[in-house]
Amino acid sequence: MTVEDSIFAALKTLVADRVYRDVAPQTVTALPRITFQQVGGAPVNFVDAATLPDKKNARFQVNVWAADRDSAAALSRSVEDTLRAYTALQTTVLDEPTAVFEQDTRLYGTRQDFSFWF
Repeated sequence: MTVEDSIFAALKTLVADRVYRDVAPQTVTALPRITFQQVGGAPVNFVDAATLPDKKNARFQVNVWAADRDSAAALSRSVEDTLRAYTALQTTVLDEPTAVFEQDTRLYGTRQDFSFWF
């Protein structure tokens, strides 16, 4: 299972499977929904080049989208709580949610970064 599969598995029940990598398809209009994308990670390097790490790290930005600010904020809290509790990933919260508003779609959202060891 990839780290992306694990993130999807952790979050899908929060929004009836409306969890998408990178962006939601344009045909999806149901709310709320979650998108996520990898935005980096911390490399693990050893002096001995023959030794390979048994873990990898990835930094992901998780975005929630809803019809109003209160719904977006509540879903954002649920996302953080769910990812912290999900045992398949060692999750570190890297920052607090940032509120966003998409003028074109009139959607309210948040974005928040997480570090996952897997």
